[in-house]
Amino acid sequence: MQKRLWIGICLAWILVSCAPTEVSPPSAPAVATPIIESSTPITPTTTSTPTLLPTNTPLPTDTFTPSFTPTFAILRAQVLETSNCRYGPGAPYLYFTGLVTRSNLEVIGRREDSQWLYVQAIGGHHPCWVKASQMNVNGDINSLEIYYPDPTILPQSPYYPPAVVTKVLREGTQVKVIWLDIPLRPGDEEDQFMQHYIIEVWHCEGGQIVFDPLATNDTSITLIDEPGCSQSSHGRIFMQEKHGFAGPAEIPWPPYTTATVTATP
Repeated sequence: MQKRLWIGICLAWILVSCAPTEVSPPSAPAVATPIIESSTPITPTTTSTPTLLPTNTPLPTDTFTPSFTPTFAILRAQVLETSNCRYGPGAPYLYFTGLVTRSNLEVIGRREDSQWLYVQAIGGHHPCWVKASQMNVNGDINSLEIYYPDPTILPQSPYYPPAVVTKVLREGTQVKVIWLDIPLRPGDEEDQFMQHYIIEVWHCEGGQIVFDPLATNDTSITLIDEPGCSQSSHGRIFMQEKHGFAGPAEIPWPPYTTATVTATP
């Protein structure tokens, strides 16, 4: 009986030892998780800076005033009779050209008192001065620009120096100007009627400054200068010869409190 029991235990052990070992199935390989890129761009995070609000600083009270440039007329005119047209606004200045009766011209400027006009050929570029009474002007000549002493420039003589003022005398309303002579070389006179010196003066008459171009062959001249003007009187001297004008030499104008002004040569 014990022998059978022992044989059964042995058989049971053999069966257990010889049974196949259970193999667990292989685990599935690890799958990498893909990185998904978003189609929406990533906006970097920035640190916001607080906006400083302007303080209530009072604005300046001055207002801008635009500058005003006056507009001057350019008129048409017809020559009434054959006339001399000159380099300056007056009869003493050198002759420039002649104007033929019934010629049509442009009038581009005037002397301050409107007695002389600055004219040129229509569309031309070589203006000259003619007496206003010699022209039939279509329009108001006072609407023209004043063209003397600026921007008109007298042609300069390259052959002579300016005059030298030596003395200016005042006796009441009379002013006498004296200067050194500059002799002309033979052949430099335009004609027998040409005056050697032109004295341009802006002097006081009747409470207003009046422009006068005076002329002489002497080396002195006496003129009237009254009190009562808000602007100062002044003047200058040109020496003229057929090629042009030498100078100008400024006149040291004497005030009413001074009897004599001596200029330095």
